[in-house]
Amino acid sequence: MTVRVMLISPAVNAALREARFEGDAPLDDAGARTAAAVATAGGVPGADRHLRGPSQRCGTTAEALGLEARTEPVLADWDMGRWRGRRLDDVGAVEPDAVSAWLTDPSTAPHGGESLLDLITRTGRALESLESTGGRLLAVVEPAVVRAALVHALNLPAEAFWRLDVAPLSLTELSGRSGRWNLRCGRPLS
Repeated sequence: MTVRVMLISPAVNAALREARFEGDAPLDDAGARTAAAVATAGGVPGADRHLRGPSQRCGTTAEALGLEARTEPVLADWDMGRWRGRRLDDVGAVEPDAVSAWLTDPSTAPHGGESLLDLITRTGRALESLESTGGRLLAVVEPAVVRAALVHALNLPAEAFWRLDVAPLSLTELSGRSGRWNLRCGRPLS
């Protein structure tokens, strides 16, 4: 059975602007205005089901887009352990070797949270579980979850994760069945 999985990355918040690890917070005014404008313009595609990651940013984005989305814990952002809420520059200044290991070895988690491989595995399991449901699913999820889904779906090496950019309020579509996924690259919602 073919399923279409449409992933929307949330709008901007202060934590994203500051490059904070898992900087969970609601949308800032600009992000909320942009998401509301997308909803008003009819830029949100139709779906049979709506899900969202558990972050405030995903929740407030889904609300601003006019979606009644069910929170799905398995679609949570990458667990950054003790780095949660800290700026990448600050962590890099104090723990340069740990940041280097984190960026180059997908199996390591110097922050005590999930490794990149763990994130890809968790996201891949979630993606594959949708295959049996068929239909159209729309989910608002953090950019790391979108990137992990792409790495899994396209059977890319884990290191490719770092080469995938996911813009705020962009739509990435995967369609597939029997473990074979096709990608429609991210496009802005408008």
